[in-house]
Amino acid sequence: MDRLSAMRAFITVVDENTFSRAAERLDMSPQLVSKYVSWLEQQLGVRLLNRTTRKVHLTEAGSRYYQRAGQLLDELDDLETQLDDSQNGVRGLLRISAPVSFATRHLAPLLCDFQKQHPGISIDLQLNDRKVDIVEEGFDVALRIGHLKNSSMIARKIAPIRLVMCAAPSYLQQHGTPACLQDLQQHRYLRYSYLDDSDLPLHEALMEGRSRGGRQAGDMISNNGDVLTEAAIQGAGIAIQPTFIAGPALADGRLQMILPEHEPTPMALYAVYAHRQLLASKVRTFIDFMDGYYGDVPWWDRF
Repeated sequence: MDRLSAMRAFITVVDENTFSRAAERLDMSPQLVSKYVSWLEQQLGVRLLNRTTRKVHLTEAGSRYYQRAGQLLDELDDLETQLDDSQNGVRGLLRISAPVSFATRHLAPLLCDFQKQHPGISIDLQLNDRKVDIVEEGFDVALRIGHLKNSSMIARKIAPIRLVMCAAPSYLQQHGTPACLQDLQQHRYLRYSYLDDSDLPLHEALMEGRSRGGRQAGDMISNNGDVLTEAAIQGAGIAIQPTFIAGPALADGRLQMILPEHEPTPMALYAVYAHRQLLASKVRTFIDFMDGYYGDVPWWDRF
């Protein structure tokens, strides 16, 4: 028997947890799947699975073999995909979810440069600041901004995201420039509605002392950072915004940084996708292209 086919049969049985579902996925009979797994066990001289009438359970040896065999098959699939791409080019529709403000300001040049290199790929870009379900909503990759958390998804860091607190010089002249965190309590807060991070002392200081609904007179709440940044430029209050939005206004003096010694820990822009196994070449190519595109210090932070 073919060892690679036997390895694929074993991996699929473990993933599907039954021989019958593995057989459906592999388009072969359950009997043949069972023969492949039994042959593999004989070749290795160890039992990989404990079988019951309804489920299969990995043995200790089977667990170790599952991890290594999966890695080897992934690498082989990647190699064959890369060889095919080099001959025929990468093709297909790439569905991307991305944050609204970042995409409208910074994503178009990247996408255009990517399609120049890979003209066989079409792009469907959907903008939304909520956390989409990649699998349920049919996205190939999602761009997300935040701190990386434990997840079943796989993520690659694309660019650093710096947050600063800022206000217009006119607002600070009228209301005073805060000298410490406690001074923030009486200021107007232009708050991004998706920002609720207890690790941000600036956010916590601005929220302290507010009413039960988290607001006081003169506050503004929005789910769009561009609106809040423009309101800050107009002198409406203090905002905590990423520099990819506020950077130009900080550079030309329309906004002024406040309490830079309390600047939040940087976040990052991540490319998130569902799994590595049998990763489509269009997704792998796009993620590899994004890696390093914006540089270690993006242009919007050079002010």
